[in-house]
Amino acid sequence: MKIAVVGGGINGIMSARALAQAGHRVVVFERDQIMRATSSRSTKLLHGGLRYLEHGHFGLVREALTERLWWIENAPDLARRIELVLPIYRRSLRPRWKIGLGLTAYDYLAGRSNLGSHRWRCREELMELCPELKAEGLVGGFTFYDGQMNDYQLGMWAAQAAVSMGVEILDRTSVDAISLNGQVRSEGQTMAYDAVVNVAGPWAEQLLERSGIRTAFGLDFVRGSHLLLDQTISRGYLIEVPGEQRICFVLPYEGKTLLGTTEVVQELDEPVQCAGAERSYLLAVYNHYFAPEINPSKIVDEFSGVRPLIRSRHPSSRASREYVIESKGKLINVFGGKWTTARSLGIKVAKVVENIT
Repeated sequence: MKIAVVGGGINGIMSARALAQAGHRVVVFERDQIMRATSSRSTKLLHGGLRYLEHGHFGLVREALTERLWWIENAPDLARRIELVLPIYRRSLRPRWKIGLGLTAYDYLAGRSNLGSHRWRCREELMELCPELKAEGLVGGFTFYDGQMNDYQLGMWAAQAAVSMGVEILDRTSVDAISLNGQVRSEGQTMAYDAVVNVAGPWAEQLLERSGIRTAFGLDFVRGSHLLLDQTISRGYLIEVPGEQRICFVLPYEGKTLLGTTEVVQELDEPVQCAGAERSYLLAVYNHYFAPEINPSKIVDEFSGVRPLIRSRHPSSRASREYVIESKGKLINVFGGKWTTARSLGIKVAKVVENIT
């Protein structure tokens, strides 16, 4: 069967890969260059999503923890285990028992895919382990493990694997419209396919609107910005934003320090770039926890990506799901999706294709 995949981000690439593995002929349409939009502007982590446990998303976390290990085992030159520190201060909003319970569940859900068990570190041990942490109010902290990667390089590795399986990738080839009967209109030509997979990320709903196709789901958009600092740090941290339930990461990355992310409401037609308020916000978070404090002169780079959040039009549906796969005729729509679970999402897409043909 001949399948068109619209979208060359990591979810599109891994969907194409899974479809090729199932024996289909696959063409990927990407309006810009593959792996150059949201998929290359992540926090550079392969993780289960510890914070999702607070909202009861145990199945999603288990899936992501399994997939985390797959990336590390299959691309060991591009993905690796990283130890993270989660410090607890007297004014932290989450108590030690709650974080400990969450990390215990994190280890349990990982099962055989666990990268290492979490540990409690007393104040003195943590200060020795983490000399950059500010000592005032520090109670102690936990250490645990996740995965780290270069998202662009790892995505290109996946794309090369897909091409070796016969996938054709068309960069700089925009799609004007799609249809329920398998048609794709691109650059003045209409082509027929046995199935079309709309996995255009933040632009998936826009493509449907342009095509006159109704869907049960819509998208809202959040911009996440990161700063790259000319600063070294001894290890990675997951830290609670002072006075908020949000969390940020501070990570060693290619000899520098990666700091992120923000969550700012974004319109799809707005420039995707870090605003001054976001820079100030992230630097304030960093300076709250670490010494010596830094100023904007330490910023050597910054990048922002848009995360699509699912907005369900059916009250019975759970809009908080990380991704949804919707089948309509010969069209499959993918809404949402995170980096770590791109492979398992692709496998599910391939199964849906088999069911509609």
